[in-house]
Amino acid sequence: MKFHEAVLGNGLQIVAELNPAVYSVAASFLVRTGSRDETEGESGVSHFLEHMAFKGNDRFTADDVNRIFDEIGAENNASTSEEVTQYHAVFLPEYLPTVMEVLSGLLTPALRQEDYDLEKQVILEEIGMYQDQPSWVAYEHAMESHFKGHPLGQCILGTTESITELTSEQMRAYHARHYTAGNVVLAVTGNTDWDVLQEQVEQFCGGWKPGHCDRIVTEASPVASAAVLERESSLQEQVVQMAPAPPARSELRLAAELLATVVGDSSGSRLYWDLVDSGEAEVAELGYNEYDGSGVWMTWLSCLPKDTERIAARIAALYAEVNRSGVTEAELDRARNKVASRVVLRSERPMGRLSSVSTSWMYRGEYLSVEEELRQLQAVTLKDIQQLLEAYPLRQVTTVAIGPCGSLNFG
Repeated sequence: MKFHEAVLGNGLQIVAELNPAVYSVAASFLVRTGSRDETEGESGVSHFLEHMAFKGNDRFTADDVNRIFDEIGAENNASTSEEVTQYHAVFLPEYLPTVMEVLSGLLTPALRQEDYDLEKQVILEEIGMYQDQPSWVAYEHAMESHFKGHPLGQCILGTTESITELTSEQMRAYHARHYTAGNVVLAVTGNTDWDVLQEQVEQFCGGWKPGHCDRIVTEASPVASAAVLERESSLQEQVVQMAPAPPARSELRLAAELLATVVGDSSGSRLYWDLVDSGEAEVAELGYNEYDGSGVWMTWLSCLPKDTERIAARIAALYAEVNRSGVTEAELDRARNKVASRVVLRSERPMGRLSSVSTSWMYRGEYLSVEEELRQLQAVTLKDIQQLLEAYPLRQVTTVAIGPCGSLNFG
């Protein structure tokens, strides 16, 4: 595999990890914009724009976009997060020119009023659909509470009120500010030619407007809070708890990933053996989420309502023990092996490498080969874990529960 990088005259960055031994190509345009970059009056516009990208532009209709991807057998999709909106495709190497033309076109949609009016209803229906999912409601309330007053607390979908009041003029203005060449990275992995790729990108993206959007990345300082949302129709209690963790650029981020694997992975972790394998909880997990300037420990619990307080107390006690005593060398070795296996298995497909390459570049401006990723994992020591726990102990600063319980005491 060989890594390449280039910057067009307008500021668009291209990064590529090319591998002639595979049989496909994966490509993604990543726009450095998401819900944290919206004003209060624009809440949900980034996700709305992602939908509008597939409504066509001056070159292609909405039907054209779907038809062309289908005709060449490409898999394509898009997503919006708090920080990145991305448009990707996986395809055979011979279709690179076609994919570059159509995929790049998604970033310059026509934003016609009639399409806007139609898609607004789709977005409102999507918000209603997610409101029926207790785990999503708990997560959204937890993010809003934990990051209150901080840009990361803004909802990706927006609200029924914000989407209803959003105008097409606001969307066009947001697109003009954020969808500029300097705010976009094109990441490509797999079997293609670097020179040909550059020519294609220059042809279809060289005329994009230059520009870059700054982002406030101050680390959040959450205030402790707890909320219980009663939903009598639910059979289980869903609990989401959050606490500060290392930001995406922190040297402690790999230690955080390994600690989360030891303590709260979905299988083989301390929480798994203590609560899930024993049948006391359906879900008891600890995850680590990294963002620009901030990070979070995120605890997920799903159990019978009558057991919620008792199990939450056991999780808190387990975290306190980890904070006091750390983890064992054997546990760290197992975590390294699990994460390393995931890195290697993911790397066997261009789409898997695309995620790693693009994430490293977007957040840290660095390229890591598979070998370097594995080397960095092996370099994490128990001393690093201890340093991590001193800076970012496991705890529950923010708690949100939703389910049949009308009140809960989390201590």
